[in-house]
Amino acid sequence: MSAIPTVTLNDGAWFPELGLGTYHLRGEEGIAAIVAAIDAGYRLLDTAVNYENEREVGEAVRRSDVDRGKLLVASKIPGRHHGRQEAIDSIKGSLDLLGLDRIDLQLIHWPNPSVGKYVDTWRGMIEARELGLVRSIGVSNFTEDQLTQLIEETGVVPAVNQVELHPYFPQEQLRAFHRTHGIRTESWSPLARRSELLTEQILTELATVHDVTPTQVVLRWHTHLGSTPIPKSADSDRQRENADVFGFTLTDDQLAAISALERGRLWNGDPLTHEEM
Repeated sequence: MSAIPTVTLNDGAWFPELGLGTYHLRGEEGIAAIVAAIDAGYRLLDTAVNYENEREVGEAVRRSDVDRGKLLVASKIPGRHHGRQEAIDSIKGSLDLLGLDRIDLQLIHWPNPSVGKYVDTWRGMIEARELGLVRSIGVSNFTEDQLTQLIEETGVVPAVNQVELHPYFPQEQLRAFHRTHGIRTESWSPLARRSELLTEQILTELATVHDVTPTQVVLRWHTHLGSTPIPKSADSDRQRENADVFGFTLTDDQLAAISALERGRLWNGDPLTHEEM
């Protein structure tokens, strides 16, 4: 398996084209799973305050044989920590749990629009970056209007927007906005949670054509779109399979056929839980 390629974010930082989601990876088993993923070539580790596993992610980084500078640890500020000072305090709390001297990518987990403090939260994250607590800052689950407000009121463009994205929900308009503003798209739920996605005929046919699995076809679709998927798995074999998607190429017609799955159904995925946000 070749190394996972990287891209450059709008702030000059490097960013992998595929990462590891760590939701539900906890305890010793979780640490072992994350270490196995690092051994398999993953360099982006995605955690959050609400995942309650920042301690495990930090421990996995320490147990790994890979140099710290070659790993990118991302975490997220939850809705209950919105506000300028609250955001800074949340980041410091995450650093304590991670046991690291910096967070490589800090995101606002969601805009929490009913509270309306996401701009103040963003200002706190800008300050945290200036203090050296974090390297890159971005958001998650933000709309075009919310992104525009952040940019217009602070002058700072998020490096990343992590959103739900998969063939049933390809987010074409939002991705176009990201491209225009140099924002990297990151895909959570890249395989569409608890759905029949992987049994779709177009995916099984393309898997046969390319001698890969339907999962690998979908993850390669993400990377061709210019998005970083973060599939979750505690199984080392599955982790390796998920990361081994850069040895084949999907044609424009094949990409369009996968994206057309959205038109075949109206995506109505399960709502996010409080723990995930």
